[in-house]
This record gives sequence, structure tokens and C-alpha cells, in this order.
Amino acid sequence: MKMIHRLILLSAVLLIPVSLFSQKSIKLGHIDSQKLIMAMPESDSAQKKLQKVEQEFQATLEELQVEFNRKFKNYQDNYTTMTELIRSTKESELNELSERIQNFQAQAQQDFERQRMELFKPIQEKAKKAVDEVAEENGYTYIFDIGPGVGAIVYSAPDTDDILPLVKTKLGLTE
Repeated sequence: MKMIHRLILLSAVLLIPVSLFSQKSIKLGHIDSQKLIMAMPESDSAQKKLQKVEQEFQATLEELQVEFNRKFKNYQDNYTTMTELIRSTKESELNELSERIQNFQAQAQQDFERQRMELFKPIQEKAKKAVDEVAEENGYTYIFDIGPGVGAIVYSAPDTDDILPLVKTKLGLTE
């Protein structure tokens, strides 16, 4: 029994140094991906396209709202002189127009989000590729995204590296 304990102890003593040497050192880095994406020139052109789309949606919505207001004012001004059938017809028109406006707003929001995703997807992929390449080239084990709304980093050790300058250099962006 004593011999078994000695063998187990000897095995443990021999395996501890082997496991310590086999562990790879961990190199940590962080980046604010929002700052990176906003620094990329492609981001400006995507933003301009989105602003144009938003302006078109806004103009159409304003046209619909003007039409609704005009019809509603007409309805109010002539309410006392309308027959029940005309009043009912005008109320139906106003309700239908109100529903069209609401549907347009919802569809415009969905379309805007879809277009935003389509425009920024290649930019995000380019940024991710650059981050991956910088991480590989510099031997990082983990890169944390500390941008707003990305995730909650409760603690960032002082010995982590901000790789934003390296990625900007990789992408040819200068400050």
C-alpha cells in the first residue's frame, strides 16, 4: 500500500512540470469595433446611402401625412353638412389612409434595417478579417470587443493591448 502511494505521488510530481510547460501563454487584446468601422472610408459612403434612403422614406411619409391632414380637415369642415352615408365613407377613407401610413412606417423601418445590414455587412467582414489577421500575426489568444452595446467587459487587465492601431494600419487607415 505504501508503494502505491509513493508511485502515485511520484507520478503526480513528474506530471506537474510537464503540464506547466505544455501550457501556452495567453496574450490578450481588445478593440472597439465601432471605432474601427467608423474609421473605414466605406462606412461614410454607406452612411450617405442610408441617409438618402431615410430622406426618401421621410418625404413619402410626409406626403401621406399631408394627404391625411387635408382629408381630415375637409371632413371636419363639412361634417355638419354631410349625410350619414358620405360621413361614413369619409371616415372609412380616413381609417384606411391611417392604416396605410402605419403600414408604410413599419415597412420602411424594416426596409431601412435590411438595407443597413446589407451595406454594413461587407464592411464588418473586412474589419473582422483584419482583426483576425492582426491577432494571428501578433500571437493574440483572445481579442475582446469593448465597443458600446457589444458586450459587457467587467474587467480589463492593464496588460491587455488595444489592437485598434494595428488593425487600422493593416487596413491602411491613418489617423
